[in-house]
Amino acid sequence: MKGRKRRLLVDTLGLIVAVVVHGAGLQDRDGAKLLLERASADPALLDRLKKVWADGGYQGKLEDWVTEHYAFALEIVKRPADARGFTVLPHRWVVERTLAWLSRCRRFAKDYEYLPRVSEQLLLVAMIGLMVRRLAV
Repeated sequence: MKGRKRRLLVDTLGLIVAVVVHGAGLQDRDGAKLLLERASADPALLDRLKKVWADGGYQGKLEDWVTEHYAFALEIVKRPADARGFTVLPHRWVVERTLAWLSRCRRFAKDYEYLPRVSEQLLLVAMIGLMVRRLAV
């Protein structure tokens, strides 16, 4: 998607807990702060969170910020130094799988929405549809 980035906070099953869509000019760490602030609107969620796994692009000041503001731990999933080519990283594949599920929706092939908030809501609607289809089986 050109010009926008999607940030997802998912549970261990890959179901969306929080989503933020913002301009592509925003750094990964700043986007993660927006996502965690959005997720912190639900105090019950914060009580259940114990650990959040994140990509290597989020390491640095974000780790200190999370330690300062939240009670859960932020763990960066790093790629092994001796790895060559494609490597499945533990816990990282859960988010990638969720993005693959969402990419099946034609609506997300291009960015048709003017407002990022509309994109966020459509991502949630797509996840609701996915969950309902799984319940029906």
